[in-house]
Amino acid sequence: MNTKQSPSTSRRFYWKEPLITTLVGWIPLKPGRVLRSFLYRLILGRLGNSVQIEPGVEFVNADCVEIGNGTKIDRYVRLRNVGRDSKICVGNWVRLNRAADIKLHSGGSGYIEIGDYTSIGPYTCMTGRHIKIGKYCLIAPHVGIFANNHVFTDPTMPIVQQGHTYKGIVIEDDCWLGSGVKVLDGVTIGRGSVIGSGAVVNKDIPPYSIAVGVPAKVISKRDGTSSNSGKSEPCQCDSIDIQSQRGYLEKLI
Repeated sequence: MNTKQSPSTSRRFYWKEPLITTLVGWIPLKPGRVLRSFLYRLILGRLGNSVQIEPGVEFVNADCVEIGNGTKIDRYVRLRNVGRDSKICVGNWVRLNRAADIKLHSGGSGYIEIGDYTSIGPYTCMTGRHIKIGKYCLIAPHVGIFANNHVFTDPTMPIVQQGHTYKGIVIEDDCWLGSGVKVLDGVTIGRGSVIGSGAVVNKDIPPYSIAVGVPAKVISKRDGTSSNSGKSEPCQCDSIDIQSQRGYLEKLI
């Protein structure tokens, strides 16, 4: 991945992004959506077909943001790419609901990836340098996905001056995170898992698990067996008939 630009290109883009978003970013209803679907192609790294971007959506370093086909972005969503060597990739038919806040930290060729047909709930916060969310995931409102940590080993220095650590978070396909779930850095949530509302996930969750509590503990498998029993059969997400699911997907935003 190469997102670096020459100084002259960066200067030209510096004024283009705020100018276009200021001119059309506030316009409501269908006229605004149509104008943004056309003009935002000039500032975004990629903008797919049939994308709907509502008023008040904020981009930072929009040329390092890619948005797939059929995606809907609700009011006051923020997509902020602090670094120039990183990329935010939003898949096809994704739903970013009201005031979701996605921030990619600078440095180290970072990435935030959101897979196809995933819904990110209102007021969800996602921040760090390496975050990957799979396909068909349901992320409820007020979820926190924090793929970074503060260094605090030196008690003589303010924590804010000691920097961060970054391990990364992976949420595999077909996961459901309930309202208020917090996912901490270094965690992988296995495919098909369900995380109960308010849980704090601070360690890996095996595939097809149901986990609840603070910290989150696996209480059962999705096939009804105990947490220490055999492996469940995987969901064949790639074989889903998308056309039959369109009515449901339209209700996710």
